[in-house]
Amino acid sequence: MIEIGLGHYLTLAAILFTIGVFGIFVNRKNVIILLMCVELMLLAVNINLVAFSAHLGDLAGQVFALFILTVAAAEAAVGLAILVVFFRNRGDIAVEGANMMKG
Repeated sequence: MIEIGLGHYLTLAAILFTIGVFGIFVNRKNVIILLMCVELMLLAVNINLVAFSAHLGDLAGQVFALFILTVAAAEAAVGLAILVVFFRNRGDIAVEGANMMKG
């Protein structure tokens, strides 16, 4: 039976982070996809923190991962609230129209 070690977690985190970065560079038109890519990158960092925390037997990485999850949830809530207001005013959520929000 194959034992899942630290390398497997790091590989998974690297793949998720790469998908997030690739999604940000490829898609610059849809704000929701950009937010999802940022969330993927934060999830990859969380996997690294928890994997190293478990590997080293220290709880600090898991505490930091909990803080990152809290910040990510707040970022998603604020970002989606801004998108709802933006959609009500403009009728679409294209990134090109975001410069219209300057006041």
